[in-house]
Amino acid sequence: MEDQMVKVVGERFCVPYTMELVVKRKLQSFSKSLYEAFDSTGNFLLQVDGGVWKFQKKRVMKDPAGLPVATLREKQALSWKHQWMIHQGESSERNHFLCTVQKSNALRIKNNLDVFLGNRYKDHGRDFHVTGSFSSLSFKVIRANTVIAEVRHNFTWGSCKGKESFKVKVYPEVDYAFIVALLVIMNESDGP
Repeated sequence: MEDQMVKVVGERFCVPYTMELVVKRKLQSFSKSLYEAFDSTGNFLLQVDGGVWKFQKKRVMKDPAGLPVATLREKQALSWKHQWMIHQGESSERNHFLCTVQKSNALRIKNNLDVFLGNRYKDHGRDFHVTGSFSSLSFKVIRANTVIAEVRHNFTWGSCKGKESFKVKVYPEVDYAFIVALLVIMNESDGP
């Protein structure tokens, strides 16, 4: 991979060093989850919450000031592909469209996602690939043939009570908000 910044949600979420995050998920109800992302020193970075609206999942990512950063919407809740659209802020307008995320193959047990950037959707192959594990919620994000982020699920007894924890390693110059969005989509594609 060339030495270039991987910015999808925004350049302000790219840092010049490897970033270690902890993302905590709390199931608030059958259709509503809250995700919170912290850096390695415990500083609050991002929050993602939302529920089901008109049979569609919608999650809004906010910064520490509570301002909307990105909105994740499931395109067709009853589709086998589990396709999601990510837009800037709380917009759903075409000019704020960032990317599409969908299951690589609807019939596979292993959870794999393909990401197509908004300005190039369907013009060529996927821009990123997310490859999961058969036995856990852990996964890697790949661009070309290079791993740009790794997510490791930490199973605890709290996992049985609707509380999940993830360790996220985001490599230099990679948009950590984008990686957190992929974590949310990967989990929402499997869960309620």
